[in-house]
Amino acid sequence: MNQLKYLAAYPAAIQSQVQQLLDNNQLASVILKKYPAAHAIKTDKALYDYVLDIKNDYLRKTEPLSKITFDSKIHVINHALGLHTTISRIQGSKLKSKHEIRIASMFKEVPIEFLKMIVVHELAHLKEKEHDKAFYKLCEYMEPQYHQLEFDLRLYLTQIDRYGKLF
Repeated sequence: MNQLKYLAAYPAAIQSQVQQLLDNNQLASVILKKYPAAHAIKTDKALYDYVLDIKNDYLRKTEPLSKITFDSKIHVINHALGLHTTISRIQGSKLKSKHEIRIASMFKEVPIEFLKMIVVHELAHLKEKEHDKAFYKLCEYMEPQYHQLEFDLRLYLTQIDRYGKLF
């Protein structure tokens, strides 16, 4: 069995099922049946508006975001789908911090559900820094299907890792 790096933490039975779908070249059709089209958010401005809509719906009282962008320097190979960064600067006698969200530019070509899962993940870091129980509870609050979408995104990444672009 080839190593399924995006599914390494899942049970062997699930990995075996995915490997069988890959070997029979059926994983793409499973993904496309559930998620038939890529989203229309292609610009940084559209991404900014999309993220702020979600933030305003669920995290209105958190600190503002200064930058939201697609970033071509983020590589999924390095296990990053997106990044939430806080930049601290001293201005006079005060410490000011700016929050930024960067999403890997490869996610311009995925279903909206996958983009939302990544955005929710990065927004959750505004309140919860660690990947703990509170963090995932917040993710599920913003997107009830968070864990299923994360698994499906891992399937998608496995597919494109093996065969290339899907959309």
